[in-house]
Amino acid sequence: MSTNIFRILIFLLILTSCEKDFASFDSEVINSENAINFSTNSIEYNLQSVSEKVNPVQTNNLSSFLLGSYNHPQYGNSISSFIGQMVPEEYNHDFGDNVVLDSVVLTMPYYSRGIETSEEGDITYEIDSVYGNSPIKISVYRNNFFLRTFDPYGDFDASQKYFSNASLSAEEIIDFNQMEGELLFEIEDFTPSAEQINLTEIDTSGNSFVSQRLAPALRFKLNNPNDNFWENNFFENEGEPVLTNEPNFKDFFRGLYIKVENVSQDGTMMLLNLASSNSKLTIHYTSDNTSIGDNDTGSVDEIETNQHEYVMNFSGNLFNVFEDENLISVSSMDQTNGNQNIYLDGGEGIITKLDLFSGTAINEVGEEIGEFEHFKNYFYDEISDQPKRIINEAFIEFYVNQNYLNADEPDRIYIYNYDQNSALIDYFLDQSISSTTINAKINHLVPLTRDSLSDNRGIKYKVRITEHLNNLILRDSTNAKLGLAVISDIASVQNFGILDEEESNNKSLASGIILSPKGTILHGNLSFDSEKRPMIKIYYTEPED
Repeated sequence: MSTNIFRILIFLLILTSCEKDFASFDSEVINSENAINFSTNSIEYNLQSVSEKVNPVQTNNLSSFLLGSYNHPQYGNSISSFIGQMVPEEYNHDFGDNVVLDSVVLTMPYYSRGIETSEEGDITYEIDSVYGNSPIKISVYRNNFFLRTFDPYGDFDASQKYFSNASLSAEEIIDFNQMEGELLFEIEDFTPSAEQINLTEIDTSGNSFVSQRLAPALRFKLNNPNDNFWENNFFENEGEPVLTNEPNFKDFFRGLYIKVENVSQDGTMMLLNLASSNSKLTIHYTSDNTSIGDNDTGSVDEIETNQHEYVMNFSGNLFNVFEDENLISVSSMDQTNGNQNIYLDGGEGIITKLDLFSGTAINEVGEEIGEFEHFKNYFYDEISDQPKRIINEAFIEFYVNQNYLNADEPDRIYIYNYDQNSALIDYFLDQSISSTTINAKINHLVPLTRDSLSDNRGIKYKVRITEHLNNLILRDSTNAKLGLAVISDIASVQNFGILDEEESNNKSLASGIILSPKGTILHGNLSFDSEKRPMIKIYYTEPED
């Protein structure tokens, strides 16, 4: 009982910043002469779930980018390709004399962590955010479509947005034929590897040695179309305006288009870490350097041939293009009463709107009223301006519908204010941390509970909304609709716009939702299994008469 009293005291101290006055109630709690006994009880309220298809989403300026193919047993296949601008590390680069191309290497690291280091310095890695292990086809093209920085149809200095359907707006769609310039590389059966990448060099004795150890990455040696593509575009343009500044360079070499195609039913999807310093396109070449001799001794100039690099980094407009199979159509489902299932699919997929307190209840005088009104009256007395009951914990449990096969269930889901496109107050107050940000906020958004005795199948997610409900009572907050979605990284909740043909709803999605290829199906408010329907469960403390 002392624990409950302590929680109430802390709660009441917080409420002193609110407009409501709890002085009389507070005094009764802490005055030993007027001590009140308390009891703990619970109450449940209904909610309604309606799933909706997500329109194309903005994918430029994301923190990471997806590349690959992912097959979900219910939602179908999703393909993610990548388009990105590049800039050189150095403008007005001096390539030297007698320039000879050696190789051109594209490197795009995965997210990985070292788990063991050998005595020789070799690291055993574990790669994160790689979904599946079946082959995919990857083609690397020179992009010929100019990626403008500013939106000519928007406000002054408005940045151009790029959407997941390869569009710049509802009216302007990029022609893929313009993006498929020269084919620079193609592989029919690519699968990512967690192996360390060892770069070797030859010493003066002719022996090879490991000169550099790199973390796992997508790493391709690009072709040289017509045996002169790189020479014509770079070596022969030395000193020309196209290589002297960023605007000229981006118009001249418009970046890369990395296209993915299916070669198997399952495929592999990867999250690429383009913020890594090892993410780059490197032109390796040799050229002559002349060293001046000593005239006093009669020596002549010496010509040395040395190895050099011309490095380009991804910078500017970088974005994903999604192609989704969309096997489940939610537009034909009941948009009024809710549904049997909650459908959640990441990327340009499916989210679900939640309408809290969607039913009716009987008040203290036997009248039927809406649940939201009942909830407010049950926990707060407007006449006396005092709380009747204190919420200790409020949560919703979402049960996985195990009638649908899914061997790769997402570990996390995310709940947010659908009307305001923002996280709930519980998200910001949750200071729980983990070794990785992907596992943070575990008090507010409890990770998926799994059944260790049944192939580790998912059982349920638990979402705590205690402070959100307190806001509804104490600060007269609007009972806004909430959104529910799968999310890859719970720390990635920066919003990115959704393409709106009517330009009126101003909706957006958290980046972690956009970057999640996974999906799941949960029991909805009309599920045949009534015990697994999501309900708002509230545990509270109230004074005894």
